[in-house]
Amino acid sequence: MSSYLELTARECLARLFDAGSFEEFLPPSARVVSPHLGQLDAPVAFDDGVAVGRAQLAGQPVFCAAQEGGFMGGAVGEVHGAKLTGLLRRAVLEKAAAVVLLLESGGVRLHEANAGLIAVSEVMRALLDARAAGIPVIALVGGSNGCFGGMGIVARCANAVVMSEEGRLAMSGPEVIETASGVEEFDSRDRALVWRTTGGKHRYLMGDCQAIVPDEVQAFRMAAIAAIARTSAAGVELSLAALEAEQDLLSERIARFGGCADPLDAWRELGIPDPGAVPMMEADAFAALAASFTPGGAR
Repeated sequence: MSSYLELTARECLARLFDAGSFEEFLPPSARVVSPHLGQLDAPVAFDDGVAVGRAQLAGQPVFCAAQEGGFMGGAVGEVHGAKLTGLLRRAVLEKAAAVVLLLESGGVRLHEANAGLIAVSEVMRALLDARAAGIPVIALVGGSNGCFGGMGIVARCANAVVMSEEGRLAMSGPEVIETASGVEEFDSRDRALVWRTTGGKHRYLMGDCQAIVPDEVQAFRMAAIAAIARTSAAGVELSLAALEAEQDLLSERIARFGGCADPLDAWRELGIPDPGAVPMMEADAFAALAASFTPGGAR
């Protein structure tokens, strides 16, 4: 089995979708680079750190994108964000069966912060427009850089999020929290704390992701297929009532877990008899545990 975590963006695209089916829009040969990085004498990439295009997934025509964590940690700049926005808009025009986003990003590039922030907001709008048009949007999170900052918000705008235990998902990264609030608030060097706070198991238990899979490309592939089928069957209409229902879930989560100082406390509140054993559980054992109760704030 191939480790999802260890693959580059294009390797993931080649192995996740039907063999030979990925067709890239604006490939590196088009040399579409950031207009800002060169002015700062920063290195550029000819794809600006993201590959976008169309592919087949179990025979279904889907649009897809993969952020390259090896280039600036997958951080979003003007061109990077514009490629994601254009992909989502084109998916609506061509009535794709779904959009699958392979997200790996530390957030917005400091080099082009304002442009990057605007770009992320445009990605979010385009994603919600795709959902409103009846196109399921599935986010996969399993790269070594995690999914933080604006892209963490983008992930939670999707119909479903699929994560591995090794994946991480949050608004602010551990180092950002520590810098802003001090090591007493969050020690970014405590890797066990980081993973049980932002990692896949905690996100699943809290209802922030809808499936957790082993660190294998094939497992992500099967989970993406299942998520598309489940979302399509349930209906993907984006309504004000649905958004308000999700907001209510967040309010309930604050009331229930707001006093928890550590994810272990939240897991105990969920009814897990031995929270300390959760981080060491293998995927099958964790799946059996998770099936025994309703995740906090689940959709």
